[in-house]
Amino acid sequence: MAHLFTVIFYQPILNLLIFLYNTVSFHDLGIAIILLTIIIKLILWPLGRQSIRAQKSLQELQPKINELKKNYGDDKVGLSRATMDLYKTHKINPLSSCLPLLIQIPFLFAVYQVFRAGVSNDLHLVYAFIPKPEILNTMAFGFLDLAKRSVYLAILAGLAQFWQGKMMLTKKASVKIPEAKDENMAAMMNKQMLYFMPALTVFIGLSLPGGLTLYWLVITILTALQQLLVFRKKTDRDNSAGKIIEGEVVK
Repeated sequence: MAHLFTVIFYQPILNLLIFLYNTVSFHDLGIAIILLTIIIKLILWPLGRQSIRAQKSLQELQPKINELKKNYGDDKVGLSRATMDLYKTHKINPLSSCLPLLIQIPFLFAVYQVFRAGVSNDLHLVYAFIPKPEILNTMAFGFLDLAKRSVYLAILAGLAQFWQGKMMLTKKASVKIPEAKDENMAAMMNKQMLYFMPALTVFIGLSLPGGLTLYWLVITILTALQQLLVFRKKTDRDNSAGKIIEGEVVK
């Protein structure tokens, strides 16, 4: 299993990083990591788009799920059936937001291994047709050592995580009636996660090599930009559908 992971994930990513380092990045490891991150994000773009759409759809459906909880009370079986019917009606698979993320985990582990071992000049797995640098200069942009921890990159990664999470946050429901408390509690938990995840990102980033934290920062920014694009397209589709329905009503 370990050998398959090395051959399928670790080795190709390491060699792509070395290729970028030798060619288009002018032997700047920081630029090579940014380019590597963009390429990985493009490869995983369809999975990321599917996950973002599913997460947003589940959030938008949450008020209706809360309404079902109020209606069914302690009837767990009836609630489960009604919830599944609701998912089918809106054509939502509750697992569709998790599966793309699970598929991306091997890439994350491979990138971690590359920056943990490869950045430390462990280049024995470089393909024969790719020139192997005598030494991999870990100094990026002329001032940032990516082999060491970076407080600045960890903080930037946390801020990027906050930006990404802010876009996914739904507005907190105002409690006007007792039955709205469940929805209000869910919104409060979402808001707590909005601050918890960036704090966790900074904490973990402070313990990682700067190269991996830079990858984390760039992939988070790219994911946030993908969210903006997906949300904008969804808004345009909703507006177009609304105009079509309005036109039919006028006729």
